Amino acid sequence: MLYLIATPIGNLGDFSLRAIETLKGCDWILCEDTRHSLRLLNHYGIKKPLKSFHAFNEAKAVEKMIAALKKGSSIALISDAGTPLLCDPGFLLVKRCREDGVPMTALPGAHAALTALILSGFPPIPYQFLGFLPKKVGQLSALLPRILLYPGTSICYESPQRLLATLRRIKKSAPEHILCVARELTKLHEECKIASAQELFAHFSLQAPRGECVLLFAPAPARPQWEPFSTQELVHHLKKEFNLETNEAIKLAAELHGVSKKIVYKMFHTLEE
Repeated sequence: MLYLIATPIGNLGDFSLRAIETLKGCDWILCEDTRHSLRLLNHYGIKKPLKSFHAFNEAKAVEKMIAALKKGSSIALISDAGTPLLCDPGFLLVKRCREDGVPMTALPGAHAALTALILSGFPPIPYQFLGFLPKKVGQLSALLPRILLYPGTSICYESPQRLLATLRRIKKSAPEHILCVARELTKLHEECKIASAQELFAHFSLQAPRGECVLLFAPAPARPQWEPFSTQELVHHLKKEFNLETNEAIKLAAELHGVSKKIVYKMFHTLEE
C-alpha cells in the first residue's frame, strides 16, 4: 500500500494523528531530503528507514517502488513541506500505481496554496493553481496576460530571490492589478500583504522578502467581449494593455478568438501593410 501524506508547511503542530500513526506503521518512508524530514519525524518519535525520492531520481526509483509495493510493502511518500505531487515529486509513482492496480490512498493536510487563498480574501471559486512561475523572462511574459485575464483567483509559488523580478514584470504589464504575497505561512513571522503590483514592488524593494512565497492574483475585472474587436484592433489592444511584443499579442489574440495563430498572423500583417 502506498500512502501519500501531507506534512506541515511550517508549524510542526499542523500534523494529523492519522498521519503520525500511518508513518509509524510503514515499512519505510520516501522523502525529498532525508535530513529535512528527520526534523519532523524525530519531533514525533517516528523511527523508520528513509529513502531519498526527488525530482532527479524519481524516474529510476519508480520501478523499485512498484516492485516492493506489489510484494506487500507499506510505503509512505512525503514532501519537504505540504502535499506530495503539487510542485513536488510523486506523480510518476502515482501514475504507475494506477496503471498497475497498486492500492494507495492520500492523507490530507497542509497545502500552502490553499492556506494563502483562504487568507487572501480573494474569491475562492474559481481559482487556478499554476505552481512555480517560469524562470525565463519570455515564458513569464507570455503567461502573464493569461493570468491577468483569468476571471478567478490565480495562485503561484515564487522564491524570495525571484519575487522582486517577478513583481517588476507584473508591474510593467499591469501596475494597478491587485496581488497578494503570502509568506512564512503558519510560522512566527507570517505575512499576507495585499496591494497593487507597483505598491508591492516598492514595498519589497525596501524590505527583501524571506521564506517561500505564495503569489496570488485577484480576478480580472469584468472581461471585455473580444468579438467586436477586429483582428488588427485586438492585437493592438493586447500589445498596449499588456506591453506585449507583436508575436505574443498575435498568439493571445488567436486564443481569444479561437482561431489559428497562422490565420491571425497573416490577417494582421496583411492589414498592416
